Amino acid sequence: MRNGTPAGGWYPDQRISVAEVIRGYTMGAAEVTGRQADLGSITPTKLADLVVLNGNIYEIDPVDIADVQIDMTFGGGQVVFQK
Repeated sequence: MRNGTPAGGWYPDQRISVAEVIRGYTMGAAEVTGRQADLGSITPTKLADLVVLNGNIYEIDPVDIADVQIDMTFGGGQVVFQK
């Protein structure tokens, strides 16, 4: 839980890294849907819906990711939200 209980988490041996989570939501999702040629990464010619965050989730304590705010969201090549 976010308050640190239980110590080490419920199943610490099943923990995955922030990078693994991000890959699961991006390239992993594209791969399971068979869309890796046009989705899943920010690459020329690929479609991209993405968010701009106010913090680097790779550099902060994973517990603090819940406090990171979305500054901007892009969908279909357009800004759909801007703080």
